Amino acid sequence: MKTSRGGFKLKGGKEEEEAFLEELREEERLEKSKKRRGRSERVRTEVFIPNTISVDRLAVVLGVRMRRLQLMMVKNGLVHNEPNHILSSEDASMVAEDMGFDAKVDVEKSFDLYPAPIPADMSSFPLRPPIVTIMGHVDHGKTTLLDTLRKASVAKGEAGGITQHIGAFSVSVPPSDPNSDQPRTICFLDTPGHAAFTAMRARGAQVTDIIILVVAADDGVMPQSREVIKLVEETPNVQLVVAINKVDKHQANVEKIKSGLATAGVILEDLGGEVPSVEVSGLTGLGLDTLMETVSTLAEVAELRAEVDMPAEGFVLESQIEKGRGIVATCLIVRGTLKPGALLIAGTSTCKVRTLMDDKGKTVKSALPGFPVVVTGWKEVPSAGDAMLQASSESEVVNAVRNRQRQIEFKKQIDSLEEFNEKRRLAAEAHLEDPKEWKPWNAPKEEGEDEDDEKTKELRLFVKGDVSGSVEAVVQTLKTIGNEEAKVVIVGSGVGDVSKSDVDFAEAAGATIIGFSVKADRQVVGAAAGSKVPILLEKVIYRLVEQVISRTEDLLPPIIEFQVVGEATVQAIFEISVPGKKNLKVAGCRVFNGTVDKKDSVRVMRNEEEIYMGTIDTLKRVKADVTEVGKGTECGMNIHGFTDLAEGDILQVSSPPNSRSRSTRRSSSSFVRSFTDFPSSPTSRFFLRFFILDCQTSGDQTEAVIRCCSE
Repeated sequence: MKTSRGGFKLKGGKEEEEAFLEELREEERLEKSKKRRGRSERVRTEVFIPNTISVDRLAVVLGVRMRRLQLMMVKNGLVHNEPNHILSSEDASMVAEDMGFDAKVDVEKSFDLYPAPIPADMSSFPLRPPIVTIMGHVDHGKTTLLDTLRKASVAKGEAGGITQHIGAFSVSVPPSDPNSDQPRTICFLDTPGHAAFTAMRARGAQVTDIIILVVAADDGVMPQSREVIKLVEETPNVQLVVAINKVDKHQANVEKIKSGLATAGVILEDLGGEVPSVEVSGLTGLGLDTLMETVSTLAEVAELRAEVDMPAEGFVLESQIEKGRGIVATCLIVRGTLKPGALLIAGTSTCKVRTLMDDKGKTVKSALPGFPVVVTGWKEVPSAGDAMLQASSESEVVNAVRNRQRQIEFKKQIDSLEEFNEKRRLAAEAHLEDPKEWKPWNAPKEEGEDEDDEKTKELRLFVKGDVSGSVEAVVQTLKTIGNEEAKVVIVGSGVGDVSKSDVDFAEAAGATIIGFSVKADRQVVGAAAGSKVPILLEKVIYRLVEQVISRTEDLLPPIIEFQVVGEATVQAIFEISVPGKKNLKVAGCRVFNGTVDKKDSVRVMRNEEEIYMGTIDTLKRVKADVTEVGKGTECGMNIHGFTDLAEGDILQVSSPPNSRSRSTRRSSSSFVRSFTDFPSSPTSRFFLRFFILDCQTSGDQTEAVIRCCSE
């Protein structure tokens, strides 16, 4: 592949060589452009390098893409950059330093567990079951489809009829060869379709071989459907099968679905493409045999094989705390064989396997590649999506966990330092732009300056969930709620029912406890009531989101509503003598819109800006005191407590202002507001929409009836 230390030659010929060089030059251009934009210098991350390390493991240690690392190796003259190529500590440190890391050679601190290299020739290893992930938009029938396959009522057990976490199970299918007695098995993963569970769907795609995209024939290609299509495009070595579900319904339109998929970039075999599609009905079982046969055929063509006689490797799909069994995790084995007594590590969680159970609840003695199992014996709750690796000794587990924890703490320190440097950089830029108005970024507040005015209101939440994957999804969704005036802050999270310690933590943090598919016993509820800690328990994700949105809206300041009923323009200023008082300034006005009533409030507008708001002290028509003046009438007006009226001012008379909560829940109510009264702050991000229903224009005034709708 390579010719010398200073140059290289690719197998694909000159064109591929030029493409590789162009990618390298583009990487260099991006790095130079970042420096030209004047960004603050990033803190160099400390990494530890062993005496020898493979290219793929170095990419994991540095946390960079393999392609970027290979490009940097070529730049440094390292002619061999295959993933399984072994680098010396000198070469690895040179590349790491050039990529902005602080590389140190330390065998003990660099120790960690990594997946074993994949053999180049897999033909000698046994076949494994294909891992198939069911994906699609919410309520398109994914769980019902799988329910029919495994003859278990899963959909009825899901809260609200939607899947809240990943379910993994195996299904036996007839052998393709009638003369064969060996049954075939397919491992299915059921992922949630709700928008809140994007990360869980991505995790399912990372461990799968075949993705079945379920699209309802009576609906169409929806946002989560497009998201799955994007996942397939971004995930290598994953095949796609489209299951057009609910074809037994009267509203079904299969041709519309096919054309919608084509618009989204998925060309089915019926339209001359390469993606197979099957028309099915999860309710009646129509077409499921054809779907299984299609999946089996794709798996046979791919010849999916895996090593068996080696330490187990896999992924954590879900984890939770169960009474009587402690911490349990659903794991998918992808390589090797897992047996009771094995030492496992996933992230910073460790386990000595106590028992193994299959998806039907039966205890098994071993788990082979392609089979999901429930593993007990964990000391801590592992995070969903973590790689699970088997260690040969407890000392390896202890060293690996210690080094991983040190890296996590170091990364937190790096993030804090970068935030500190960013604040200093912004303060320096402000000083250059306006030296007179500049203040140090950490300067104390001046006396009388209200700190709350510039702070965003916070709804602090502590999240508990039934499984780790659901907790992650809920946290990521709730964090997006808010705007510049009010937002959600997650102070902590955990797996399991709400406990007394959770109440104590929430009380100290000033937080509300959010429980997703968990319980809180009477003692916990009583303790929370005594500590004035709110507890919100919910089993359906979208209802939980709506309630958090409502509580966040309660933090917003009220909206002051005005209904402009009349407008007048100041044409002249007169001084009149009043017995026993100083001369009184009276504005000669002409009402050009609506009616001016003496009991209403008045706002003085100058150059389209409000300069004063008060009440009408005197209202005269010729020399007589009046209480009301209509459109087209001239009058004299004096405003209580304000003597700075000038010709050209606009006086807006409005009914007494009303205040209301800034809530998006008033889906059917309406109110009248002048355009000049719209809040200047950005529109709330929590799904608020304003629809103009009716506009009435008269002169310079525009009034609109606004309906506040929640999405």
